[in-house]
Amino acid sequence: MGSLAATLLLAMISLTVALDNGLLKTPPMGWMAWERFRCSIDCKDDPKNCIGEDLFRDMADRLAEDGWKELGYEYVIIDDCWMSMLRDEEGRLQPEPSRFPGGIPKLARYIHDRGLKLGIYADMGTRTCMGFPGTTLDKIEIDAQTFASWGVDYLKFDGCNSNPVQQMLGYPLMSKALNATGRPIAYSCSWPVYVGGLPTNVNYSFMGDICHLWRNYYDIQDSWDSLLSIIEWFSNNQDDLQPAAGPGRWNDPDMLIIGNFGLSVDQARTQMALWAIMAAPLIMSNDLRNLDNSARAILQNKVAIGINQDPMGIQGRRLLQEKSHIEVYWRPLSHSASALVFLSRRTDMPYRYRNSLAKLNYDTGNYKAYDVFTGSTVKVLNATTEFTISINPSGVVMWYVYTEQQSKQMETLHYQQKKVSQFTLHKAKPGHHTVL
Repeated sequence: MGSLAATLLLAMISLTVALDNGLLKTPPMGWMAWERFRCSIDCKDDPKNCIGEDLFRDMADRLAEDGWKELGYEYVIIDDCWMSMLRDEEGRLQPEPSRFPGGIPKLARYIHDRGLKLGIYADMGTRTCMGFPGTTLDKIEIDAQTFASWGVDYLKFDGCNSNPVQQMLGYPLMSKALNATGRPIAYSCSWPVYVGGLPTNVNYSFMGDICHLWRNYYDIQDSWDSLLSIIEWFSNNQDDLQPAAGPGRWNDPDMLIIGNFGLSVDQARTQMALWAIMAAPLIMSNDLRNLDNSARAILQNKVAIGINQDPMGIQGRRLLQEKSHIEVYWRPLSHSASALVFLSRRTDMPYRYRNSLAKLNYDTGNYKAYDVFTGSTVKVLNATTEFTISINPSGVVMWYVYTEQQSKQMETLHYQQKKVSQFTLHKAKPGHHTVL
């Protein structure tokens, strides 16, 4: 399709589509199956890891009972491989009955009864990425109506086995179809990643009109290398990506892998810190039934979550790349506060990094800094005063920076964070991993 025709098509569709149902004014939080459980469908021999209704009930129970829901983790999201290989006689998608014997509506009621929300997966193509029935253009309306009738609250719409023209038509049409159901459904689009993730192939202003969030880049894997490649891509392209984000419209660097097998404690803190800076969705993909205390403390860190959920919704940026392989990230927050993350890309030993707030573009004055992961408050900093911090290899130091006038508010936050830490240690079950 020529560029003029594509522009005219988008203009025509945009006249009929506007996804403004008031959802996701802050980034969504919850749990998703894919990265940890993939397409495990052997419920007979591996029932604990099988993509079936028991897995999602278990995760809903953990979110509701272990302090997650109160912190904002509210979505339980089914990914690929939930479907039967055949649509029903009326052309509707249906779950595989041996793995979802109660059907999706019953699972939705179970999740809703616990004060949580249900997410589901579909694919804008002939088949899903794992070969299950896709949603072709002629099936978009019936699939949207089906999801709404089941009580679905969130749709992840993938793009395997489709071409750019089908994607250009299908993603806006699904937005329109979801709106037409009358049910408020959060809409996650994978469109950008299938066309390179960047302008001019992606019109992010238009994306924000039709989707609540979108996948920009490749799937995350359970490794430091994968995590680092995502951080680097988003940082290298922040001038194109950062302006696209805001309340109701979010860049999505993919799931939180904290609590699995591939990250150290320091690397897990790095993901939580950078996802907070990037105003990214906090969608965990791990086994909440077997989560160790370190992972739980990171994922339930009240101040990191508060930074991520800041109502201004401004995505942060990388400010500096030092020759010492230290990088500095910054995000403006409500009430004239801000967040700073100092990331070590080093692999040798803890590094003593020196800088000042003035050199990081802070105005003249006195500030305090709350260390998000140690819970300590840095002494009063004059903007021009040089500070020194020690950053572990592949780790971070994360600060919530505020003025002296905000000290009382931070004392309250500090107290609440201590209470959360005590709660999680009390509720935590011993994990079977030696790393996060």
